[in-house]
Amino acid sequence: MSPRFSFLPRKQALLIIPVTTMVAVLGVHQLTLSKQDNSTDHLSIEDSIKQLIPDSHADTVANTPAGSTVNAASALALVNALEGKATAAAPGFDREALIASVQSVSHVPVDQDDSATDADFEEPQYDARQDSHPALADEIDAKGNSADDWRVYTVQPGDSFTGIVSANLGMGYSEVMRLLKSAPDAKTRSMMTNIHDGSTISYRLNDNGDLVGLRIMNSPVKGVELTRSESNSAFAFDNVSGKVEKTERLFAGTVNGNFGGSAQATGLSSSEVAELTRVLAKKMNFHRQTRDGDHFQVLVQSDVVEGVPVSSRLMAAQYEGANANLKIVRYNDSFYTPDGKSLDPSFKRYPFSGSYRISSPFNLHRHHPVTGRIAPHHGTDFAMPTGTVVSAPSAGRVVQVGYNRFAGKMVVIDHGNGLKTRYLHLSRPLVKTGQQISAGQRIALSGSTGRVTGPHLHYEIMVDNRPVNPMRIKLPEGGTLSKAQLAAFRHTSQGMLAKLNDARHGEAYASAKPAKPSRGDDS
Repeated sequence: MSPRFSFLPRKQALLIIPVTTMVAVLGVHQLTLSKQDNSTDHLSIEDSIKQLIPDSHADTVANTPAGSTVNAASALALVNALEGKATAAAPGFDREALIASVQSVSHVPVDQDDSATDADFEEPQYDARQDSHPALADEIDAKGNSADDWRVYTVQPGDSFTGIVSANLGMGYSEVMRLLKSAPDAKTRSMMTNIHDGSTISYRLNDNGDLVGLRIMNSPVKGVELTRSESNSAFAFDNVSGKVEKTERLFAGTVNGNFGGSAQATGLSSSEVAELTRVLAKKMNFHRQTRDGDHFQVLVQSDVVEGVPVSSRLMAAQYEGANANLKIVRYNDSFYTPDGKSLDPSFKRYPFSGSYRISSPFNLHRHHPVTGRIAPHHGTDFAMPTGTVVSAPSAGRVVQVGYNRFAGKMVVIDHGNGLKTRYLHLSRPLVKTGQQISAGQRIALSGSTGRVTGPHLHYEIMVDNRPVNPMRIKLPEGGTLSKAQLAAFRHTSQGMLAKLNDARHGEAYASAKPAKPSRGDDS
């Protein structure tokens, strides 16, 4: 602050009375005095200022920049000074008229009780970062300003790679375009630009604020990193992956109402409950066998990146009830009972996922819906939309892919041991004759080709080339582990079964590096 303003309080020094205001108010003062006493000498403006304001202050007021504003305290001080002069010269001076004159030229209301002090004033500050991306500015505050630190920005709705880098990381638009063109391949370029809400961009700046490192993570476990040295303007590209740690969580609960709701109440996510229900349903009927008060324990393993679970899988479970008692353990991505027997049958009942209505069952004396004649129906028809995926119920070899004007497009598979399956009225086969297929492999899409009344899948099972009812035939049981596999399985399952037992007796369990709690769908 200039030394010549040091005598004034801080607030009044910034809002000092302008010369134009003084001239106008003194003009009113002179007119008032002239009406009271015509003999009174008219003082010049300069002399009036000197009389109204002490000598030490006069220069300050006279040199106040034009266009300044008057604060309430200063205006009131002027009123008091003028009133004193006017009253001494002419009794009966009109104070209200003088206040109105001061207010009209100063544009500030004059409050005789104004108590504003220098402590109330806060000098405004400008933050240059307000002109940049506000969320990124917050990230900079949070991560510090060290040039050696990686700073992390979480992509927000509406963000784009080009916008973030060009606006906030020291690169012009044309430089960003050159950077994208320098990517080694289209896949890398896609990883850089296909950012989505919640993905992260880490960056590092040198002392001059230039970008020297950039890491874009499209998922917690996959991304691309760009680095450049001080002596080289070109970026080097590398694929990066997050460090994955595995953690285990135990859940225990009691059935109260339906099993799904009871399982989710323990803290399991909806996807974890879905997997648990699907696996247990291979050996249990939830509608008939579950009862309130039944107990269950579940062991889940999660992949964790930087403390956040990114995927999870069911490892073991135990159900104890009046009508069901079942233990399952995961081994080589399949589920087995503790004695090594597979939960998965070697031949599945249905050649599709989900549930579809049987529109026409196996019937050797069916009344044909098109011809109206009695003709045997050697399969089971499932009403399903055209394009529904059809999968192999067991491993085998494709022996026929063809077309018939009655059966439409069809596929025939030989599963060995005298078993064959046929799939009719398909919209598109996905396999070729002679091809070896595995259980669960996609073999076709359902449709409405051939002589039909609507889209559906006609499914047949033949034993020694004779058609049988697909819904009633006793299918081959699941396999059992070999002796060598059984030894390894028992070693692995022993620890998981012990953890389930701990949960059954209320003993808490957590891995050495537990994940942060997450109740959303993890997989």
